[in-house]
Amino acid sequence: MRTYGLISQTRIRRIREQGYTHHTDLQISNLAFGNRFAYILCSSLLTIALVTTSIPGLLIMLLVATFGFILPYHPFDYIYNYMLAKAMGKPKIPPRSEQLKFACTIASIWIATTIYLFFDGFMIAGYTMGAMLLIIAYLVSYLDFCIPSIIYKFLFLRKQKTSQNFK
Repeated sequence: MRTYGLISQTRIRRIREQGYTHHTDLQISNLAFGNRFAYILCSSLLTIALVTTSIPGLLIMLLVATFGFILPYHPFDYIYNYMLAKAMGKPKIPPRSEQLKFACTIASIWIATTIYLFFDGFMIAGYTMGAMLLIIAYLVSYLDFCIPSIIYKFLFLRKQKTSQNFK
């Protein structure tokens, strides 16, 4: 396995927010592209489904997001781990963290709501919901900034730290 230079400390911090808390800076740097792979693919496919107002395309993305919180890995991580990682000389992505499963749960609900809006003819509302989801997806795809991971940390991990401080 080749090692690459370190990515910026900002990106490392943002990736740690996604649950990679027990990895070194070098390990995170080597995992950075693989971590983004699923998000880039999801946001690209979601863009196509939204622009074409394709309910079947959105249903496929709903399934992908749902399997993202059910399976230990995101569905596109299997493609990366078993097809691309070795060819690119990069490490496999570890199983997804609770933060990222939470993000897939939110995405599933959001996509289902968007499907409902399109199906019932609420086109402006559907496009608005879809556009907001795309913004969040592109933030994590290209800046490693995962808003659902930050929400998860605020809701669940902060309480754990606070309760541990009182023991």
